[in-house]
Amino acid sequence: MSAPARFTNAEILAADIIRTVGPNIVLALPLGLGKANHIANALYARAAQDRTIKLTIFTALTLEKPRYGSELERRFLEPVIERLFGGWPELAYVRALRDGTLPPNIEVNQFFFTAGRWLNVTLAQRTYISANYTHAAADVIARGVNVVAQLVAKREPRYSLSCNTDLTLDLLKARAEGRARFFLAAQVNDELPFMPGAGDLPAETFDAILDGPQFPLFAPPREPVDLAEHAIGLHVARLVPDGGTLQIGIGQEGDAALHALILRHSRNDVFREAIETLAPGSEGEFEPFATGLYGVSEMFVDGYLELLNAGILKREVDGALLHAAFFLGPKSFYHALREMDAAMLAKLQMTSVSFTNELYGGEEAKRAARVKARFVNNAMMATLLGAIVSDGLEDGRVVSGVGGQYNFVAQAFALEGARSVLTLKSAREAHGRVSSNILFSYGHQTIPRHLRDIVVTEYGIADLRGRSDEEVVQAMLSVADSRFQPELLRRAKDARKVPASFEIPATQRDNTPERLEAALGRFRAEGVFPAFPFGSDFDEVEQRLLPVLQRLQSESRSWMRLLRLMARGVLLSAPATDLPLFARLGLLNPRTLRDRCFRAMVNGAQRPPSVVLR
Repeated sequence: MSAPARFTNAEILAADIIRTVGPNIVLALPLGLGKANHIANALYARAAQDRTIKLTIFTALTLEKPRYGSELERRFLEPVIERLFGGWPELAYVRALRDGTLPPNIEVNQFFFTAGRWLNVTLAQRTYISANYTHAAADVIARGVNVVAQLVAKREPRYSLSCNTDLTLDLLKARAEGRARFFLAAQVNDELPFMPGAGDLPAETFDAILDGPQFPLFAPPREPVDLAEHAIGLHVARLVPDGGTLQIGIGQEGDAALHALILRHSRNDVFREAIETLAPGSEGEFEPFATGLYGVSEMFVDGYLELLNAGILKREVDGALLHAAFFLGPKSFYHALREMDAAMLAKLQMTSVSFTNELYGGEEAKRAARVKARFVNNAMMATLLGAIVSDGLEDGRVVSGVGGQYNFVAQAFALEGARSVLTLKSAREAHGRVSSNILFSYGHQTIPRHLRDIVVTEYGIADLRGRSDEEVVQAMLSVADSRFQPELLRRAKDARKVPASFEIPATQRDNTPERLEAALGRFRAEGVFPAFPFGSDFDEVEQRLLPVLQRLQSESRSWMRLLRLMARGVLLSAPATDLPLFARLGLLNPRTLRDRCFRAMVNGAQRPPSVVLR
């Protein structure tokens, strides 16, 4: 191993890469935060200018600044984008992919999308590669990877892979074993936490190091958690045994589950009261955590730090409280890791995705560590027979990707005492219509019905493992939105999956938002279930505006519904407490007809119209 070449200019480094590996470049960029943006952009620029260079980019979870589709969204988002993402360099290939202007000598393959962001981008859909997270490294090698460009933290003479040990450690292992040959380029970022462990590497590991230019880390803000998601979190929290192992995914339902676990531990009486009000007579795990939990998760979500601070994440395995493969989160998360006591930080171990997501390779030790495991992930839809839809639509379009979900479901069946917990809201609202997320059948599946385990909605827990089709259908009906239960039951009877005489028990026929509000509304008013349980990068006014703008976006495809909102806003006077909302959008003293219409729509959206079922 020789000392790496040092650079301060990405264009000069790109030229050196091309001289070293030749004009056919297969570039692997880490998932999410760990991309070396300036190196990637410099290679893209060279290939765009010189068509004799063939550039193939293999990556996942391409990060983008938020996009706005309307004037109101622009007024809300522009200050937020500048505050949270100002100075973060956009990846050059993103705009070309979206515009359909990607040069013919450049190809971008992704195996995981930011949910919904690439749904209608034709070229991205065509070049998507369907792969489990743990198989992605093998796919990269098979496609002839010859350059890896990674963002790193520096502590001379050491460098940390920090946020993305996931596939890079597996690729380095393959290189050491002679199964891969690639040029490893690092870009230093001083905001990136230096994480100890397997990703703490000597400088000689890298072929080249770019020390500059610096840029702020991409830091997506937390999204608000609604009452249905808090109800899901309460149900999940009573499935997690003390002394066990926890994997949890990103998103509002994950945040809600983590918040409920903390509630169970630190305000146990309130937790029990909320559960009893929501689901009287429920069974499960209710005690505070004495032994505590050990975390093993492909993603280190910032909520794990909340569990750590609450005294829940405290069961050590080989000196670690958490093993994870990548992280991405708000600015406060990165700051907390940078400022953490070294002894505590050493217990948060970043490692390869093959370690977190699979049992093979040290299987005996993994089995001994991952006792009473609960793997908690979210889904988009589920069928009455227990199949799960998480990553795509039945027309073949990809919403996100399977990621590691299948891996964790498989682990739940392979480990003694482990369970897979897949969460989803029972219904969704869009464009004034409410649709069920529990369907009789669907033309795409992420998790097949033979791997059905536990499904959780805001209305309860459906335990499906080892059950007959009849029992599964009955369990899924019990957690479905009652507005859709009659049609679902009819379909089940037509398919002869339940007896013609079967009726849903009366206690399960009141699964409605009104009952949810009656059960948990008081707790929300008392601050037990806040919209942002772990804080927010949005200020108080922005937090109030978020649901208003979401409502307007939902109604935006119907001029009739927008006109109704506008009329409502004209007829109803706005209280003084709403004036800061108008001021934030530049609508406090509207002078133009357009601005007066905008103000009326915002005012009308404060009281949503009724919705229809679909």
